[in-house]
Amino acid sequence: MAAIAPLSGIKIIDLTKLAPGPHCTMILGDLGADIIKVEEPGAPTGRRAEQGGATGKVKRVVGFGSVPTNALARNKKSIGLNLKSGPGKEIFVRLAQRADVVVEEFRPGVAKRLGIGYDVLSVRNPRLIYCAVTGFGQTGPYKDLVGHDLNYIAHSGALSLIGRRDQPPTIPLNLLADYAGGGMHAAIGVLAALVARGQTGRGQFVDIAMLDGVMLLIAQALSTYYTNDKIPRRGNTSMDGAAPYYNLYETSDGKTITIGSVEPWFYANLCRAMGCEQYITDQNNHAKWTEMQEHLAALFKTRTRDQWWEHLIKADICVGRMLTLDELASDPQIRARNMIVEVETPTGEKIKQVGISVKLSETPGSIRSLAARLGEHTEEVLGDLGYSMADIARWREEGAIK
Repeated sequence: MAAIAPLSGIKIIDLTKLAPGPHCTMILGDLGADIIKVEEPGAPTGRRAEQGGATGKVKRVVGFGSVPTNALARNKKSIGLNLKSGPGKEIFVRLAQRADVVVEEFRPGVAKRLGIGYDVLSVRNPRLIYCAVTGFGQTGPYKDLVGHDLNYIAHSGALSLIGRRDQPPTIPLNLLADYAGGGMHAAIGVLAALVARGQTGRGQFVDIAMLDGVMLLIAQALSTYYTNDKIPRRGNTSMDGAAPYYNLYETSDGKTITIGSVEPWFYANLCRAMGCEQYITDQNNHAKWTEMQEHLAALFKTRTRDQWWEHLIKADICVGRMLTLDELASDPQIRARNMIVEVETPTGEKIKQVGISVKLSETPGSIRSLAARLGEHTEEVLGDLGYSMADIARWREEGAIK
């Protein structure tokens, strides 16, 4: 008997396009929620159309849509709805009346202007959970400002902490604001609201700001600052490249080994394993850090990354190999945890995707379907809502649906 997914029976309408929203709904879909992704049919309009410039051809700057390897689009059905049309809006409202959750990432006020905001939908469906993901949130003087991950991590203070000493900050891809501060926090907010609804019987508005989420990620750094009133200098603390025992080193094959021996016993093990017993008493002696780091750097250059890995894991040391993406699928730990999986496409092709990160013993998540084509499920979803094939054909001709 197949296990029941933890979010089985939860219906979610996904209005999102960019990283944080699709990441949120991917997490919820992996855990069993029924996701209906609402996409804009036809040629892009407004600013999206202007991206094409004089040629009129739209440059797809972000995302790769229905490509089977796109994990962010898995476990989702796709319908094409023009929300600016009468039929499109009617269909969406009917969907929302039957849904548990709506997730969107419009600028504040856009959903209300479209007539599909929480104020409208909650009246028709008091149990609805409405999650809005934005950069600065729904309130405050910056709520209408545009931005991307880099802007939010800068404003949160996080960017000031990342990088090497006497160098500009390091841009950490778009991991912190888009995925951790936005997508994951949105998923947490939706899950919390679902639990609350089980207690109160009512839904609620979930206001997720990427700025807020990133600030929570640096809670420890903020706590330290508010304790000692000292602004940390980038690259000068034990956890960001200043300490020789928490650092990365190049090996003889040009690859990288990472050392994280923070605790005194792990540090002592490192010194013994590297033949550096003379430094055992110098873990907190900052005057010795540069000398020790140079000594370790020279030692690590004498063997390959994997040779050092095999040597150091036997000595109870916090050590890690810096893997590149092409190495992940062959790593035995990643294989054992099923974090790179092979999924079969409808045509029988095998493709690789990231696996399910949340491991539940009784109600595990799963990959049930791959990225859908735009509008692939429009007829199915509208049929379930009670619309006739004649309605569907007419609205498709009018451009209200795809």
